Amino acid sequence: MAIIKTENLTYTYSIGTPFQKNAVENVNLEIEEGELVGVIGHTGSGKSTLIQHLNGLLKPTSGKVIIDGQDIWEKGVKLRDIRFKVGLVFQYPEYQIFEETVYKDIAFGPKNMGLDEKEIDRRVNEITELLGLGKENLQKSPFELSGGQKRRVAIAGVMAMEPKVLILDEPTAGLDPKGRDVILNQIKEYHRKTKSTVLLVSHSMEDVAEFATKILVMNKAQVFCYDTPPEVFKRAGELTKIGLSVPQITKVFMALKEKGVDIRTDVYTTEFAVKTVAEYLAKKSLTN
Repeated sequence: MAIIKTENLTYTYSIGTPFQKNAVENVNLEIEEGELVGVIGHTGSGKSTLIQHLNGLLKPTSGKVIIDGQDIWEKGVKLRDIRFKVGLVFQYPEYQIFEETVYKDIAFGPKNMGLDEKEIDRRVNEITELLGLGKENLQKSPFELSGGQKRRVAIAGVMAMEPKVLILDEPTAGLDPKGRDVILNQIKEYHRKTKSTVLLVSHSMEDVAEFATKILVMNKAQVFCYDTPPEVFKRAGELTKIGLSVPQITKVFMALKEKGVDIRTDVYTTEFAVKTVAEYLAKKSLTN
């Protein structure tokens, strides 16, 4: 069963004014439980508006949002419960840190869920270990930490609520390459360990190509495609035409194809590239 489903979801800004515009339009989407979905789209494509519907931050102008089989805008549904089920980490979440210690900041969400101290302590310690924050930092002020560590503290606070769905909006924005790799690898490990559904919103096709099990591409307020990485990257030429930058390795194989080399172009990781070149050379040696 789909953990996330939208039916003809439309959201219109500034209704009745000259600035009226559909930010998302007739979006029909089903995301199965346990997927790690990369959400891609250029600025204004609708991806940020879409994810804000998934935990009730925005109410559809029309259409439905169904989480874990429940229409979240149905009468009697408590949005508080939906927001514990769908955790949303905004861009630059470190700016939302406010507690005296790292421990208290991570514990804030679980405490609001009404959990007992023993369960809160378990969750804080487990997520601290998973994100490599170091238990020695738990009693420090979060403002003493590095920028990358602060971001991980903020992400840990949402992960500690153990949501069925975790959505991260540009979690690597502004980080250096090392910090970016640390965050992405820890998100991948979180997904592997918890088996929860993760949506990773990014401008970088490189990021999602490396980690996603499915890729959702938004364009002009609508779903351009939602499929596995190999199927999405088969359409690399179309992605380029709508203003998205495909991974560098994909561009290399597209260039080879243009030069007459009979090789596949849906290559999106280094490992995939090595395998593809080996297959090409083996095939070529058989025909010579």
